[in-house]
Amino acid sequence: MTQRLDWNTYFMSIARMVSERATCARASIGAVIVRDRNIIATGYNGSPAGQPHCTDVGCLIYVSKNPDGEEEENCFRTIHAEINAITQAAKHGVSINGADIYITASPCYHCLKTLMNCGIKRVFYAKPYKIHNIKELIDNSAVELIHIPLD
Repeated sequence: MTQRLDWNTYFMSIARMVSERATCARASIGAVIVRDRNIIATGYNGSPAGQPHCTDVGCLIYVSKNPDGEEEENCFRTIHAEINAITQAAKHGVSINGADIYITASPCYHCLKTLMNCGIKRVFYAKPYKIHNIKELIDNSAVELIHIPLD
């Protein structure tokens, strides 16, 4: 008999599957919002509904600077997976207050701020992404950031 997946591995595996729908050529990120071991929303990075996708017309890159002077490149065309999961829940009238989120990469600074304001309590991530940029936010909040590596 095969070993059953634990809940964290199960939800992170689903987030990885969701990431396969991503349409930004720079990264494939998936997110799954969970409450009481039930999936309430999913999201992946890509263009708004009805708009051209990066995979079809290319990324629209802009460069910005963090307060510490570090330059960062982002795709202007893409909505991050976390934001798409939040908007899916909102579209269907589902509260995510007190829920957890599983993401294939740790959230960026802006997504983490949004998750905090939505009442997300725990952020599970598979791959670290610029953790140093969000450390102060995490340290000064009640949100837990938990690493769940995938194979």
